[in-house]
Amino acid sequence: MVVNNHVGHTNGIRAPYSVLDGSRKATNFLRQVAGDQIPPEFAQHLEDVTLTTATDGTQIYFPCPFKETEATVALKSVEASAVAALAHLRFPNDTQKRKIEVDLERTATFLFSTYIATIAGMGKQDPDVKSKLKNTDLLQAQAILYRRLSANLYETKNPGEYYHIHGSLEAGKTLNMIGLEAHRPDLTDYQECINVIESHVKKFTIPELEKMNVREKQAGVPVIKWEEFKQTNHGQTLLSTPPWEVRKITNSPPVPFPSSSSSSKPQVLSGIRVLELCRIIAGPAIGRTLAEYGAQVIKVTSPNLSDVPFFQVDGNTGKHTCDLDLKTPAGRQAFEELLQTADVVLDGYRPGSLERLGYGPEQLVELTKERGKGIIYVAEDCFGDKGDMAGRPGWQQIADCYTGVAWAQGEFMGLNEPVVPPFPMSDYGTGCMGAIAALTALYKRATEGGSWIGRTSLCQYDVFLLGLGLYGPEVKERVRREHDEEFFGLRHADSVDEVGGRALKSMRRVHPELFDKQLMQTAYSKGFKEEICWCRSPVTVEGLRVGFERASRPNGFDKPTWEGWEVEKDVVEG
Repeated sequence: MVVNNHVGHTNGIRAPYSVLDGSRKATNFLRQVAGDQIPPEFAQHLEDVTLTTATDGTQIYFPCPFKETEATVALKSVEASAVAALAHLRFPNDTQKRKIEVDLERTATFLFSTYIATIAGMGKQDPDVKSKLKNTDLLQAQAILYRRLSANLYETKNPGEYYHIHGSLEAGKTLNMIGLEAHRPDLTDYQECINVIESHVKKFTIPELEKMNVREKQAGVPVIKWEEFKQTNHGQTLLSTPPWEVRKITNSPPVPFPSSSSSSKPQVLSGIRVLELCRIIAGPAIGRTLAEYGAQVIKVTSPNLSDVPFFQVDGNTGKHTCDLDLKTPAGRQAFEELLQTADVVLDGYRPGSLERLGYGPEQLVELTKERGKGIIYVAEDCFGDKGDMAGRPGWQQIADCYTGVAWAQGEFMGLNEPVVPPFPMSDYGTGCMGAIAALTALYKRATEGGSWIGRTSLCQYDVFLLGLGLYGPEVKERVRREHDEEFFGLRHADSVDEVGGRALKSMRRVHPELFDKQLMQTAYSKGFKEEICWCRSPVTVEGLRVGFERASRPNGFDKPTWEGWEVEKDVVEG
């Protein structure tokens, strides 16, 4: 069902809030805050985007006060417009205006992709799913509940003040930092684990926790409100920064796109090569999106660095994966051979990490200067590269706690305390912004030449999201009324998995349209040796194929080569 009408007032009765109308307003706001980061060649296609939905367009999918669907529809609209502009450039004989659609339900599923994907019919929270996954949790951060809860939100020494500690992929450091043992196999009860860890966090004030985190080089932030964030140095910096930025770093001749196949529905990025040096969700979401538009994406991971096993089920869709240790001569040689014909390098590590290895943006330009074409470097991190928090480590919950998202979620739930929102939605929104940066840089390289840097961050996504404002009182009350009472029983120290699990249960009841099989695609993965199910793209662009060429695989499955890539017919046609 295609809906493209504005919802207004009829007979003096206020019509229900329209997500379609809200999405259009979000797109206009995005154009305003992104400014010249949206090239005019992209902007002209934005007017042609049609929004589609299987409902009446008034459904608020998530038990949250945030305009997450609207924000992401706006981003996907810009992304689709970039694809249409690239197609016009790449296939000049096709002069017809392309019909562009962005689907509301598919956009919503994109925002909790990793919670809706399955392997062998099992989801992220299935207790037996570990048996189907490659164990890349090398430091056992996810091994037991106690260690998982080293990444969580707790009250501090001063009542009413909260801090999010984050053991990230190495739980022991953070647990030791607050005076606890790295392993407590005797602690298996969920609430007991929380009580033990929080009792230790409560021994410290926020300044003390900040000092300890800096010393241990761990992620962690005080949990503050949006109004407070806007008064910080970092908040003021990001409020004057676009959601993503793309800039030229060196001059070189324009790079035409590779000659395309004679397919009746070509992929706009076919022949484009991407090296993805990323873990977890936001960075891999950039590569996943580029693969969906036809790019060859190799996810390069170190065999010595942890990654969350289940995130690979969804995040590695369409890619090849290889393990390379960039601290060894053999690993560096293999990587630099791949680099010689790569078009895009994605960096999802802590700022400065790749520079220290010799693979920062300027270093990549130097390494590829003999080949006669520019290279594109796109980075995402937690805080961005400007302001006094730049360079600090962080993850999605860290950004959500520092920008005010967590406090707004808690207040929406009727609490005077913060709660992390369900699902890594900031991760996926940031991934979308990174993909737009990459598409922009590819367009600029093709038309102007040169090498380009694109940058975005989790905090920049949150600033855009919160800049849209929260839902009004009537909408928030309706969402509270619709969703399960159990969800609203959550408190500040409930884990992301607990929050996500309760949200998922409630959404299955309230919004079964999000779980329709037509929104998903299924295929056998030779890497996992199981059937994988993942979300279809929210974007449709007339005359182009948007979709993957192969199913997911675990990290390190493939050889480090651009040659001999398989195209799986059941994935392409599925």
